[in-house]
Amino acid sequence: MRDMTVSFGENAGKIWRALDGEGSLNKVQLLEITQLTENELHAGFGWLARENKICREDEDFYRLDNTNLAPEVGKNAGKVFKVMDIWGEVDPPILQKLVGTDETEIYSALGWLAREDKIYVDEKSKFNLK
Repeated sequence: MRDMTVSFGENAGKIWRALDGEGSLNKVQLLEITQLTENELHAGFGWLARENKICREDEDFYRLDNTNLAPEVGKNAGKVFKVMDIWGEVDPPILQKLVGTDETEIYSALGWLAREDKIYVDEKSKFNLK
């Protein structure tokens, strides 16, 4: 099975290339250009936020720049990490309930943690700490 955390990094690269080539884009444009799912897009946002490479201009537009997403995504990543440390293997719907946030924010947090090389995905498609 291909490691999903590796694909998070590849998806972040797709987002980076789209923004580098086109400039500021909204989520709909990014989804169309990259052909990613919304969860894949948000995991890529989390990865790029951890690298300090993506900035949200308003609710829907993103561009390459020093990140302004770190407080939000980093805080959620900390919560996800804490839950995973206690519960062990967890899938995103359970994380969503335990962290108390929506699915896209969970995937952004997972992207952040994947960039830090702190998580992996097991054969049952559940996330685990390394």
